[in-house]
Amino acid sequence: MASWIAALKLVPWGEVIKATPQVMKAAQSMLKKKDAQEETREQEARAQQASQNLSPPASASEQALRLIQQQEERIAQLEQSQRQSLEIIEKLAEQNAQIVATVGALRIGAQRLAWTCGALGISLVSLGIYVFRH
Repeated sequence: MASWIAALKLVPWGEVIKATPQVMKAAQSMLKKKDAQEETREQEARAQQASQNLSPPASASEQALRLIQQQEERIAQLEQSQRQSLEIIEKLAEQNAQIVATVGALRIGAQRLAWTCGALGISLVSLGIYVFRH
């Protein structure tokens, strides 16, 4: 029983608990940013459509430049989102590694406990046989 308690004491629960809100906040902020970016893109698209409807059609080269600029902006947004996702994944991986180490320690403790219980059981049976015979 003491090995289980010792194994549980090895887990830096304070750090795990401290890191959890940060991970949640980061995930929520990513979702909020994504929603805001999508809303901004939709507004920009509406504004561009309105301006294109009001202005005469641009030349093919101007339209191509606009499309390139839009794609560059979209790529930059995706790269930023990917960086944020990577940071969250790294934090989760660290927490996962801590949990795996703790589970390994608990498993070893459970094996030791099982062997000890088996030895005590055999000792108890042997003692019972000895007492019964004498």
